[in-house]
Amino acid sequence: MVTRPSISEPRPHRGWRWALLGIAIGAVLTVVLFAPARWLASALSGWSQGRLLLVNPRGTVWNGTAAVVLASGAGSAQAVSLPGLLHWRMRPSWSGMFASLDLPCCAARPLELKASPRAGGMQLDWQDARSRWPATLLTGLGAPWNTLKLEGALDLSTKAFSMQWDGPVLRIAGQATLDATDVSSSLSTLRPMGSYRLTLEGGNRPTLLLSTREGSLELNGSGSWNGTAFRFNGEASAAAGREDALSNLLNIIGRRDNARSIITLG
Repeated sequence: MVTRPSISEPRPHRGWRWALLGIAIGAVLTVVLFAPARWLASALSGWSQGRLLLVNPRGTVWNGTAAVVLASGAGSAQAVSLPGLLHWRMRPSWSGMFASLDLPCCAARPLELKASPRAGGMQLDWQDARSRWPATLLTGLGAPWNTLKLEGALDLSTKAFSMQWDGPVLRIAGQATLDATDVSSSLSTLRPMGSYRLTLEGGNRPTLLLSTREGSLELNGSGSWNGTAFRFNGEASAAAGREDALSNLLNIIGRRDNARSIITLG
């Protein structure tokens, strides 16, 4: 009896499998490396609920430019743009994501930060820096800023400043200081009304201190952050002889108590 050799079905060459795997990996890397900047703009808008917008983004997620707009929410008519453009650069690493934000309008040097994943959250570390922002930018955040319509300069400085989210809990470390200089408002004829300082000190129970550096409108107060909620108590008053010029503003920013206005948040 003659035995015929069995004929096996042809099998794909192993090299083709590696080629297909290489093509798939290449396609994924291409999408990741050249992801358009509009993806970042969309993600940032969703995360901030339409309050922080990147308009006309160009480039990629990793290296791009866009105009920056602050708004009071999605579809809001209240929106203010920063002068010029933001240029960002991001670099991933095993320990997190490094970012450099170049804003010639507001910072002499790029602002640098690092985002690191944590169990159940994330930590954001800011490099020590100084920047200056126009107070008119606050108008884009809606009430009460769109009523106050503040003008002046906001100088922000940070020192070993970091924020860590553990689920719903936000922990703050380091220090951030905001100097508001030559502040004026559409609710008062006084220009400027004064200059002020806000100091945020991190720790187990972060504190916020408001003080008046100079001016006819005197603002003072203090507050604290317990990880999930903020409480602040302060007061505003007019210097002698300036009561009439500041009366309307005092009625708006807090609860009027004779010559004072009591400010309570949280």
